[in-house]
Amino acid sequence: MRAVMCRAFGPPEKLVVEEVPDPVAGPGQLVLDVEAAAVTFPDALMIEDKYQFKPKPPFIPGGEVAGRVRAIGEGVEGFAIGDAVIGSSGVVGGFAEQVAVPAGAARPLPEGTDFAEATGLLYAYGTGYYGLKFRGDLKKGETLLVLGAGGNVGLAAVELGKLMGARVIAAASTPEKLALCRERGADETIDYAKEDLKQRTKELTGGQGADVVYDAVGGDYAEAALRATAWNGRFLVIGFTAGIPRIPLNLTLLKSCQIVGVFFGAMVSREPETRDAVTRDLLAFTASGQLKPYVSRRYSLDEAPQALRDLLERRVLGKVVIAP
Repeated sequence: MRAVMCRAFGPPEKLVVEEVPDPVAGPGQLVLDVEAAAVTFPDALMIEDKYQFKPKPPFIPGGEVAGRVRAIGEGVEGFAIGDAVIGSSGVVGGFAEQVAVPAGAARPLPEGTDFAEATGLLYAYGTGYYGLKFRGDLKKGETLLVLGAGGNVGLAAVELGKLMGARVIAAASTPEKLALCRERGADETIDYAKEDLKQRTKELTGGQGADVVYDAVGGDYAEAALRATAWNGRFLVIGFTAGIPRIPLNLTLLKSCQIVGVFFGAMVSREPETRDAVTRDLLAFTASGQLKPYVSRRYSLDEAPQALRDLLERRVLGKVVIAP
Protein backbone atom coordinates (compact mmCIF):
# COMPACT_ATOMS: atom_id res chain seq x y z
CA MET A 1 0.00 0.00 0.00
CA ARG A 2 0.99 3.67 -0.30
CA ALA A 3 1.50 5.67 2.88
CA VAL A 4 2.84 9.03 4.07
CA MET A 5 6.04 8.41 6.04
CA CYS A 6 7.78 10.52 8.66
CA ARG A 7 11.33 9.12 8.53
CA ALA A 8 12.88 11.91 10.61
CA PHE A 9 11.37 14.69 12.69
CA GLY A 10 10.97 17.95 10.84
CA PRO A 11 8.57 20.19 8.92
CA PRO A 12 5.79 18.78 6.72
CA GLU A 13 7.95 19.12 3.64
CA LYS A 14 10.17 16.28 4.91
CA LEU A 15 7.32 13.77 4.66
CA VAL A 16 7.50 11.24 1.82
CA VAL A 17 4.98 8.90 0.20
CA GLU A 18 6.22 5.31 -0.10
CA GLU A 19 5.10 1.76 -0.78
CA VAL A 20 5.02 -0.10 2.55
CA PRO A 21 3.72 -3.54 3.59
CA ASP A 22 -0.03 -3.87 4.05
CA PRO A 23 -1.12 -4.00 7.71
CA VAL A 24 -2.30 -7.31 9.18
CA ALA A 25 -5.28 -7.59 11.53
CA GLY A 26 -3.83 -8.85 14.81
CA PRO A 27 -5.93 -10.11 17.73
CA GLY A 28 -8.55 -7.50 18.65
CA GLN A 29 -7.89 -5.43 15.54
CA LEU A 30 -9.60 -4.39 12.31
CA VAL A 31 -7.85 -3.45 9.09
CA LEU A 32 -9.65 -0.67 7.23
CA ASP A 33 -9.48 0.53 3.65
CA VAL A 34 -9.08 4.23 4.40
CA GLU A 35 -11.58 6.53 2.72
CA ALA A 36 -10.58 9.63 4.69
CA ALA A 37 -8.19 10.59 7.49
CA ALA A 38 -8.56 13.73 9.59
CA VAL A 39 -5.76 16.30 9.40
CA THR A 40 -5.23 17.74 12.89
CA PHE A 41 -2.92 20.10 14.73
CA PRO A 42 -1.47 17.22 16.82
CA ASP A 43 -0.43 15.54 13.53
CA ALA A 44 1.51 18.67 12.60
CA LEU A 45 3.16 18.84 16.03
CA MET A 46 3.99 15.13 16.13
CA ILE A 47 6.10 15.13 12.97
CA GLU A 48 8.26 17.85 14.53
CA ASP A 49 8.51 16.06 17.92
CA LYS A 50 6.56 18.84 19.64
CA TYR A 51 3.59 16.85 20.95
CA GLN A 52 3.06 15.07 24.27
CA PHE A 53 2.71 11.73 22.48
CA LYS A 54 6.06 11.00 20.85
CA PRO A 55 6.15 8.20 18.28
CA LYS A 56 9.61 7.29 17.06
CA PRO A 57 10.38 7.60 13.33
CA PRO A 58 9.72 6.04 10.99
CA PHE A 59 5.95 6.31 11.42
CA ILE A 60 2.83 7.14 9.41
CA PRO A 61 1.03 10.26 10.74
CA GLY A 62 -2.73 10.37 11.22
CA GLY A 63 -4.72 9.24 14.24
CA GLU A 64 -8.35 9.23 13.09
CA VAL A 65 -9.80 7.54 10.02
CA ALA A 66 -13.03 6.49 8.38
CA GLY A 67 -13.28 3.62 5.96
CA ARG A 68 -14.52 0.10 5.31
CA VAL A 69 -13.51 -3.06 7.12
CA ARG A 70 -11.04 -5.06 5.03
CA ALA A 71 -9.95 -7.71 7.55
CA ILE A 72 -11.01 -8.81 11.04
CA GLY A 73 -8.59 -10.05 13.70
CA GLU A 74 -9.02 -12.89 16.14
CA GLY A 75 -11.53 -12.28 18.91
CA VAL A 76 -13.31 -9.37 17.24
CA GLU A 77 -17.09 -9.49 17.17
CA GLY A 78 -19.77 -7.11 15.92
CA PHE A 79 -18.09 -6.19 12.62
CA ALA A 80 -18.30 -7.62 9.10
CA ILE A 81 -16.17 -7.18 6.00
CA GLY A 82 -17.27 -4.05 4.16
CA ASP A 83 -18.78 -2.30 7.20
CA ALA A 84 -18.40 1.50 7.21
CA VAL A 85 -16.68 2.57 10.42
CA ILE A 86 -14.85 5.42 12.08
CA GLY A 87 -11.85 4.51 14.14
CA SER A 88 -8.82 5.75 15.99
CA SER A 89 -5.49 4.14 15.22
CA GLY A 90 -4.07 5.65 18.41
CA VAL A 91 -1.94 8.59 17.33
CA VAL A 92 -0.38 7.36 14.07
CA GLY A 93 -1.07 5.25 10.98
CA GLY A 94 -3.96 7.01 9.26
CA PHE A 95 -2.32 8.75 6.29
CA ALA A 96 -2.29 5.55 4.24
CA GLU A 97 -4.42 3.42 1.96
CA GLN A 98 -4.99 0.91 4.78
CA VAL A 99 -4.66 1.03 8.56
CA ALA A 100 -5.00 -1.35 11.50
CA VAL A 101 -7.13 -0.03 14.38
CA PRO A 102 -8.17 -1.55 17.72
CA ALA A 103 -11.72 -2.86 17.35
CA GLY A 104 -12.55 -1.20 20.69
CA ALA A 105 -11.69 2.17 19.14
CA ALA A 106 -13.92 1.66 16.09
CA ARG A 107 -17.60 2.49 15.76
CA PRO A 108 -20.10 1.73 12.96
CA LEU A 109 -21.06 4.80 10.98
CA PRO A 110 -24.70 5.79 10.55
CA GLU A 111 -26.03 4.78 7.13
CA GLY A 112 -25.29 7.39 4.49
CA THR A 113 -22.67 9.29 6.54
CA ASP A 114 -19.95 10.84 4.40
CA PHE A 115 -16.56 9.36 5.33
CA ALA A 116 -14.75 12.71 5.21
CA GLU A 117 -17.40 14.38 7.36
CA ALA A 118 -17.20 11.55 9.89
CA THR A 119 -13.47 11.97 10.53
CA GLY A 120 -13.10 14.38 13.39
CA LEU A 121 -16.09 13.09 15.33
CA LEU A 122 -13.61 11.39 17.67
CA TYR A 123 -11.20 14.35 17.78
CA ALA A 124 -12.59 17.81 17.03
CA TYR A 125 -16.18 17.04 17.97
CA GLY A 126 -15.09 14.65 20.70
CA THR A 127 -12.94 17.39 22.23
CA GLY A 128 -15.74 19.91 21.84
CA TYR A 129 -18.49 17.80 23.34
CA TYR A 130 -16.32 16.50 26.17
CA GLY A 131 -15.18 20.04 26.92
CA LEU A 132 -18.53 21.79 26.73
CA LYS A 133 -20.70 19.15 28.39
CA PHE A 134 -18.45 17.23 30.77
CA ARG A 135 -15.83 19.85 31.70
CA GLY A 136 -17.55 23.17 31.10
CA ASP A 137 -21.11 22.20 32.11
CA LEU A 138 -22.49 24.46 29.37
CA LYS A 139 -26.19 25.11 29.95
CA LYS A 140 -28.96 26.14 27.61
CA GLY A 141 -29.20 29.93 27.44
CA GLU A 142 -25.60 30.58 28.51
CA THR A 143 -23.14 32.51 26.38
CA LEU A 144 -20.22 30.64 24.83
CA LEU A 145 -17.16 32.44 23.42
CA VAL A 146 -15.10 30.31 20.98
CA LEU A 147 -11.56 31.34 20.06
CA GLY A 148 -10.10 30.00 16.82
CA ALA A 149 -13.67 29.46 15.69
CA GLY A 150 -12.84 29.16 11.99
CA GLY A 151 -10.67 26.06 12.40
CA ASN A 152 -11.63 22.43 12.77
CA VAL A 153 -11.73 22.29 16.58
CA GLY A 154 -13.23 25.76 16.99
CA LEU A 155 -15.95 25.33 14.38
CA ALA A 156 -16.96 22.04 16.01
CA ALA A 157 -17.42 23.94 19.29
CA VAL A 158 -19.54 26.58 17.54
CA GLU A 159 -21.85 23.91 16.12
CA LEU A 160 -22.04 21.93 19.36
CA GLY A 161 -22.67 25.06 21.40
CA LYS A 162 -25.67 25.92 19.25
CA LEU A 163 -26.92 22.33 19.42
CA MET A 164 -26.71 22.54 23.22
CA GLY A 165 -28.78 25.74 23.27
CA ALA A 166 -26.08 28.32 23.97
CA ARG A 167 -25.73 31.81 22.52
CA VAL A 168 -22.46 31.49 20.59
CA ILE A 169 -19.91 34.24 19.97
CA ALA A 170 -17.32 33.10 17.41
CA ALA A 171 -13.91 34.80 17.42
CA ALA A 172 -11.51 34.36 14.51
CA SER A 173 -8.93 36.28 12.51
CA THR A 174 -10.42 36.79 9.02
CA PRO A 175 -13.76 37.85 7.54
CA GLU A 176 -13.87 34.57 5.56
CA LYS A 177 -13.61 32.49 8.74
CA LEU A 178 -16.23 34.60 10.51
CA ALA A 179 -18.63 34.28 7.58
CA LEU A 180 -18.27 30.49 7.83
CA CYS A 181 -18.98 30.65 11.58
CA ARG A 182 -22.19 32.60 10.97
CA GLU A 183 -23.17 30.10 8.29
CA ARG A 184 -22.64 27.28 10.82
CA GLY A 185 -24.77 28.91 13.50
CA ALA A 186 -22.78 31.56 15.40
CA ASP A 187 -25.00 34.31 16.80
CA GLU A 188 -22.26 36.96 16.95
CA THR A 189 -18.69 37.22 15.67
CA ILE A 190 -15.51 39.01 16.69
CA ASP A 191 -12.58 39.67 14.34
CA TYR A 192 -9.78 39.68 16.89
CA ALA A 193 -7.29 40.77 14.24
CA LYS A 194 -9.11 44.12 14.18
CA GLU A 195 -11.28 44.28 17.32
CA ASP A 196 -10.42 44.24 21.02
CA LEU A 197 -11.43 40.76 22.16
CA LYS A 198 -12.20 41.65 25.78
CA GLN A 199 -14.04 44.89 25.02
CA ARG A 200 -16.11 43.45 22.20
CA THR A 201 -17.10 40.38 24.22
CA LYS A 202 -18.23 42.64 27.06
CA GLU A 203 -20.26 44.74 24.61
CA LEU A 204 -21.95 41.67 23.17
CA THR A 205 -22.85 40.37 26.64
CA GLY A 206 -24.14 43.57 28.21
CA GLY A 207 -20.98 43.89 30.30
CA GLN A 208 -21.36 40.45 31.90
CA GLY A 209 -18.80 38.47 29.90
CA ALA A 210 -19.04 34.94 28.52
CA ASP A 211 -20.24 32.11 30.76
CA VAL A 212 -17.95 29.62 29.01
CA VAL A 213 -14.80 30.38 27.01
CA TYR A 214 -13.47 27.71 24.64
CA ASP A 215 -9.82 28.60 23.96
CA ALA A 216 -8.12 26.57 21.26
CA VAL A 217 -5.65 29.37 20.50
CA GLY A 218 -3.82 30.51 23.64
CA GLY A 219 -1.01 33.04 23.15
CA ASP A 220 -1.85 36.68 23.77
CA TYR A 221 -5.55 36.02 23.22
CA ALA A 222 -5.92 33.86 26.34
CA GLU A 223 -5.60 36.62 28.93
CA ALA A 224 -7.97 38.91 27.03
CA ALA A 225 -10.52 36.08 26.86
CA LEU A 226 -10.11 35.29 30.56
CA ARG A 227 -10.73 38.97 31.34
CA ALA A 228 -13.92 38.66 29.28
CA THR A 229 -15.14 35.66 31.31
CA ALA A 230 -18.26 36.15 33.42
CA TRP A 231 -18.61 35.80 37.19
CA ASN A 232 -18.60 32.05 37.95
CA GLY A 233 -17.52 31.44 34.35
CA ARG A 234 -15.54 28.48 33.02
CA PHE A 235 -12.45 29.04 30.88
CA LEU A 236 -11.71 25.84 28.93
CA VAL A 237 -8.09 25.27 27.93
CA ILE A 238 -8.15 23.36 24.62
CA GLY A 239 -4.91 24.11 22.77
CA PHE A 240 -2.14 26.56 21.96
CA THR A 241 -1.92 27.27 18.23
CA ALA A 242 -0.69 30.79 19.09
CA GLY A 243 1.63 29.62 21.89
CA ILE A 244 1.37 28.77 25.60
CA PRO A 245 0.19 31.82 27.59
CA ARG A 246 1.15 33.09 31.04
CA ILE A 247 -2.03 33.80 32.97
CA PRO A 248 -2.33 36.14 36.02
CA LEU A 249 -4.11 33.89 38.51
CA ASN A 250 -5.56 36.84 40.39
CA LEU A 251 -8.13 37.06 37.58
CA THR A 252 -9.69 33.79 38.69
CA LEU A 253 -10.15 35.19 42.18
CA LEU A 254 -11.62 38.49 40.98
CA LYS A 255 -14.16 36.70 38.78
CA SER A 256 -14.67 33.59 40.93
CA CYS A 257 -14.14 31.68 37.70
CA GLN A 258 -12.53 28.37 36.84
CA ILE A 259 -9.71 27.50 34.46
CA VAL A 260 -10.42 23.96 33.27
CA GLY A 261 -8.12 21.73 31.23
CA VAL A 262 -9.67 19.65 28.45
CA PHE A 263 -7.44 16.74 27.38
CA PHE A 264 -9.66 14.51 25.28
CA GLY A 265 -6.86 12.13 24.24
CA ALA A 266 -5.97 11.22 27.82
CA MET A 267 -9.62 10.96 28.88
CA VAL A 268 -10.24 8.28 26.24
CA SER A 269 -8.01 5.78 28.06
CA ARG A 270 -8.67 6.99 31.62
CA GLU A 271 -12.48 7.32 31.51
CA PRO A 272 -13.96 4.69 29.16
CA GLU A 273 -17.52 5.38 30.33
CA THR A 274 -17.20 9.07 29.47
CA ARG A 275 -15.53 8.20 26.14
CA ASP A 276 -18.40 5.88 25.23
CA ALA A 277 -21.02 8.46 26.22
CA VAL A 278 -19.33 11.13 24.06
CA THR A 279 -19.08 8.79 21.07
CA ARG A 280 -22.64 7.55 21.46
CA ASP A 281 -24.11 11.05 21.58
CA LEU A 282 -22.05 12.35 18.65
CA LEU A 283 -23.02 9.43 16.42
CA ALA A 284 -26.66 9.94 17.40
CA PHE A 285 -26.43 13.66 16.54
CA THR A 286 -24.92 12.72 13.17
CA ALA A 287 -27.51 10.04 12.41
CA SER A 288 -30.35 12.47 13.19
CA GLY A 289 -28.85 15.21 11.00
CA GLN A 290 -28.23 17.56 13.92
CA LEU A 291 -24.51 17.48 13.13
CA LYS A 292 -23.06 17.64 9.63
CA PRO A 293 -19.36 18.57 9.86
CA TYR A 294 -18.01 21.01 7.29
CA VAL A 295 -15.16 19.74 5.09
CA SER A 296 -13.48 22.49 3.10
CA ARG A 297 -10.92 20.40 1.21
CA ARG A 298 -9.81 16.85 0.50
CA TYR A 299 -6.07 16.33 -0.09
CA SER A 300 -4.46 13.29 -1.72
CA LEU A 301 -1.69 11.32 0.00
CA ASP A 302 0.85 13.17 -2.14
CA GLU A 303 -0.61 16.47 -0.92
CA ALA A 304 -0.28 15.58 2.79
CA PRO A 305 2.70 17.94 3.35
CA GLN A 306 0.66 20.80 1.89
CA ALA A 307 -2.33 19.92 4.07
CA LEU A 308 -0.22 20.11 7.23
CA ARG A 309 1.50 23.31 6.07
CA ASP A 310 -1.88 24.94 5.39
CA LEU A 311 -3.00 23.91 8.88
CA LEU A 312 0.11 25.31 10.56
CA GLU A 313 -0.21 28.61 8.71
CA ARG A 314 -3.90 28.85 9.63
CA ARG A 315 -5.15 28.86 6.05
CA VAL A 316 -7.62 26.04 6.75
CA LEU A 317 -11.35 26.64 7.04
CA GLY A 318 -13.14 24.07 9.18
CA LYS A 319 -12.00 20.50 8.56
CA VAL A 320 -9.64 19.13 5.91
CA VAL A 321 -8.88 15.47 5.27
CA ILE A 322 -6.49 13.16 3.48
CA ALA A 323 -8.52 11.05 1.04
CA PRO A 324 -6.34 8.25 -0.40
